[in-house]
Formats: sequence, structure tokens, C-alpha cells
Amino acid sequence: MSNQTGTSAAAYAQYDRTTSRWGRYTMLTGLVVSYIGPLYLVFFTDLQIPAADLLTGVLAVAAVFAVIWVIEPITYFPVLGPAAMYQAFMIGNIANKLLPSAIVAQAAIGARPGSRRAEFAAVMAICGAAVVHIFSLLLFVGLLGTWLVSAVPTAITDIARLYIFPAIIGAVIVQLAAYVRSPRITIIALAVGAVVQLLLVPVMGSLFRSFATAVVVLLTMVLAWVLRNRKTEHPVAESEHGVL
Repeated sequence: MSNQTGTSAAAYAQYDRTTSRWGRYTMLTGLVVSYIGPLYLVFFTDLQIPAADLLTGVLAVAAVFAVIWVIEPITYFPVLGPAAMYQAFMIGNIANKLLPSAIVAQAAIGARPGSRRAEFAAVMAICGAAVVHIFSLLLFVGLLGTWLVSAVPTAITDIARLYIFPAIIGAVIVQLAAYVRSPRITIIALAVGAVVQLLLVPVMGSLFRSFATAVVVLLTMVLAWVLRNRKTEHPVAESEHGVL
């Protein structure tokens, strides 16, 4: 038994080193490629964009999204794990596509949050979600896109635009609540979200709305830790971190 555990630990360590190395290389490559277009427009065309305008644009984006740059990795990591995090941030659509896929896969096999089984399930789920997404785009957008848009009544498309995002996020919330299996944390998260969205955002205005998500995440994390049930806390057994 100890030999099997040691072999599993060594295999996982090798897997972690490989995914971390190639994940960094892939992310850096994607970063460089994403800058090729803007750099070409700035230095090799006659647009003559002033440096002050570029700096203003960068600061404007950072003012809105800088907090999310920190909050999103912290929020997604406990569910996805290191390897799936590289996949998720390279592919995109994390909250409405990749995270729900990972949660459903982990729940289907009964993987404990933070365990190796959960990490592997997240990786495979994201691979499956990406494949389905690509084939769906090729079929329903690339081949049938124009025909589908013309065939669907305008009333249905208007309703879809209005309700599709809340429907997706609502399903994600239900999946997360079922995955965590902690009524205390679920109630705290819903209460904090309601207070911020219904009270703080209307009072503090549009500027605060840009940071509302980050505020909800931080407050939920802090309150969930402060109000946790200390009587039921116990260390996770070593077997839960095993590969199987």
C-alpha cells in the first residue's frame, strides 16, 4: 500500500511539474500573440496614436478590472486546481462555461474539493467543454449561423438576449451550492450578493458597480471564514488527496 501511495505521489509530482512548465510557456506565448495586433497598429501604421492616449486607455481599463485580475484567480483556483487554471485563462468564458463544466464533472464522480481527483476532473471537463464549444461554433455559427438568425423570430431572440445570462449564472449558483454542500456559506454568499447589488450599488453609483463583484467575493470569503462552524472543522484525510 505504501509503495502504491509513493508511486502515485511521484506520478502526481511529475504531472504537476509538467503542467506548470508548459502552462507558463503557453500563457506567455498567448500573451505575446495577443500583443502583436496592437503593437502593429501603434508602430507600423499611420494611426499615430499619442502615448498619452495609450496610457489613459490602460489606466481606464486597470481602474475597472485591476481588482478582478486578483480576485478571479483566487476565486477559481480552489475548484479548478493549477493545471485547469492554465486551461481556463487561455480559453476564456470561465464563469459561464468552464467552471460549470468542472463542477458538474467533479460532482458526477464524487470528487472532494481540492483533491487530486477534483483537479483531474476539472482538466478533462474543460477539455470536453472546449471541444464541444469549437464544434458548436463550426456548426451553428460557421455553417448555419446566418440561416438560424433569419429563421428565429425576433421576439425569441430579444427574450434570449435578456434572460440567457441570468439563466446561466443561476444554474452556476445552484451547481456551486450543491458542490460545496454548506448551507452556511451559501446563505452568506446570497445575503452578501443581495446587499451589495440591491443596496450598495444603487446608493454608491455606477463607479462602485465596476467593483461590486470583487466586493462580494471578498466579503463572502471573509464572512465565511469568520462565521465558520469551528466545531466541525477537521483536517482532510490523506486519502482524499490521492489520485484515486
